[in-house]
Amino acid sequence: MNVARSAEQRSVRGSITVVVPAYNEEGVIARTVEDIVETLSSAADDFEVVVVDDGSRDCTASIVNGLRERFAMLRLVSHANNRGYGAALASGFAAATRELIFLTDGDGQFDVRELPGFLTRLETADLVIGYRRPRADPRLRRLYGWGWNMLVNSLFGYVARDADCAFKLFRRRVLCEVKIYSTGHTISPELLIKARRAGFRVAEARVTHLPRTSGEAKGARLDAVIRALCELARLRLEIARLPPRP
Repeated sequence: MNVARSAEQRSVRGSITVVVPAYNEEGVIARTVEDIVETLSSAADDFEVVVVDDGSRDCTASIVNGLRERFAMLRLVSHANNRGYGAALASGFAAATRELIFLTDGDGQFDVRELPGFLTRLETADLVIGYRRPRADPRLRRLYGWGWNMLVNSLFGYVARDADCAFKLFRRRVLCEVKIYSTGHTISPELLIKARRAGFRVAEARVTHLPRTSGEAKGARLDAVIRALCELARLRLEIARLPPRP
């Protein structure tokens, strides 16, 4: 590897914003933040952690505020009301100030220690997205996930093995060129679909998925499913009106 390439890799590894959406995650949010800080302290020269509290009714926000006394790089963005997963991510993306953006959920179901492996993949990609194999969720939730991925890939061509996997690393410039409108769980497919259409390079990597130890999953709620389907239909109409991808 030449000197110029080595310098580029150091600069890429050194500037990261971690966006963590959280809704009623008081039981695991502290450990999630601590694991992120421990991992990034050795994998990056410069990083920040942005936790977006999406109108939690528990002590999620107060726990994060307490952690800020220990971690100067930790920031809290709060929604007065629950606005949805996509809206939480959008607020986190807007608050991000570093050159790379890494997103992971606040539910503690991912091993953040796997992030350094994603950083090395950025040498040949603009987005590195995870896929859960095996997925440590109840059977019904796994069935929903399988059906959702089948639907997304059928409507838009191949998007990803696991479009909704909340373990994604990408360059900040992706958000500068891709306009996202979803406020629910369709935000991940929308990001990937539009990034691919814009010519960004996407790499996929397997990630460990852990059983949930606290709180409850929100993506399978009826209101969340209906919102996601409506947003997916809107996205399909939007993409259909665009000229064919080169």
